[in-house]
Amino acid sequence: MSTALRPDVEGASERRADKRGGRWSRPAEMVANSWATTPGRLSIIAGGLIALILLTGAVAAVTTKSKSDTTRDLVEIHEPTAADVQRLYRALSDADAAAASSLLAAGDEPVELRERYEQDIALAGPTLGLAALDRSGDERVTEQIEIVGRQVPTYAGLVEAARVNSRQQLPIGGAYLREASHLMRTEILPASERLYRIQVERVADERESAVRFPYAAAVLAVVLLVALVMAQVQIRRLSKRRLNVGLIVATAAIVLGIAWSAVAMTAHSQLVNEGHEHGSEQVNLLADTRIKALKARADELLTLVARGGGAAYEEEFAKLARGIAGDGGDGGTLREARAMIEDDEMAAHLDKSIAAAERWLTTHGEIRETDDGGDYDAAVELAIDRRRVGSAAQEFAALDTSLGNAIRSGRQLFVDETVGGARALTLLTAGWAVLALVAMAGVVGGIRQRLREYR
Repeated sequence: MSTALRPDVEGASERRADKRGGRWSRPAEMVANSWATTPGRLSIIAGGLIALILLTGAVAAVTTKSKSDTTRDLVEIHEPTAADVQRLYRALSDADAAAASSLLAAGDEPVELRERYEQDIALAGPTLGLAALDRSGDERVTEQIEIVGRQVPTYAGLVEAARVNSRQQLPIGGAYLREASHLMRTEILPASERLYRIQVERVADERESAVRFPYAAAVLAVVLLVALVMAQVQIRRLSKRRLNVGLIVATAAIVLGIAWSAVAMTAHSQLVNEGHEHGSEQVNLLADTRIKALKARADELLTLVARGGGAAYEEEFAKLARGIAGDGGDGGTLREARAMIEDDEMAAHLDKSIAAAERWLTTHGEIRETDDGGDYDAAVELAIDRRRVGSAAQEFAALDTSLGNAIRSGRQLFVDETVGGARALTLLTAGWAVLALVAMAGVVGGIRQRLREYR
């Protein structure tokens, strides 16, 4: 009985094996069988070309849209946020200088100094919020924001204590201010500067992403062109016809898409890079110069607040001054930036900055001579009186204003060039969608014409 049943069991096993194997071998057999006939071969060529056109068109369209979106985000979000964070650093440093000036003014504290200080401190909250939104999830940004957000109220409290004691002509007011300035210079400003560097890094990363060569789309386009040429050769052999109008239309559509993409993306990359080379690169250098100038101004005032104990502040001032204006009228970041600039408006602002820096440093020398000569009150007046022609306050304000104008001009140049780059990609995404449809219609029409000959 078992012997009689064995052939049936073995047959059932073979049938199950054939069934399992058929799941994988049947499509391959169907393609092989179709390729063996001319109509089948034409159908396979058409299907392959249509699939490749769809893939190439989709990748090209997505790549173009991604570049366009990245470029617009660069202009509308990332670069403005970097500028806002740089302004935050400037505001906090200016608040420190305003607080020192107020203390030096003693009972004659100008109302504008108080208002300037309060406006500078108030800028911290909104700017930190913008930075947090742009780099949400970045632990480095969160850490710096927490430092600034936590320490600014502490700093403000110390300044108020310094102001109250100063009004009562108590010497401890200077100690409170030095403690506040120490907190500003060792924790708050370094955190703000790190936040600015992180944002500048983000801008650089986004710019590189925007101009990166589209390797995937380029490879697919080349493969598609080769496939179209090979298809025409194969159809020519099968049909004995020299030309296939449909495939020629499809090839022309893809060639047009490639040419359009090459021109548009080259223009896009060139404009975005020019915006960096002639705009944001100089802006970064000028922002660094402004940071050094703000530190130096605080050192200048704290030297006076210390009343004979500010040698360390004066030493740092001299080091920063050399970095800004060079030594003996040669070198320094201001002249380095001036040598890089080609834009006339930006160059004019830099010329004013260089002149203002030289006047400020000259006045600083007069302040030190006056203070060291024993006339402390005259030195303070020369340092903080904005109404006095040639005072350090007036000359530094001219330097800061000129640097701010130069930075704004550089930012505008960056924006203009980068927006021009984004415009170069206008309609390219939709263009690829239309050209892909034209190419598919050409393939279908061209091969259908040949298939009709076999009916």
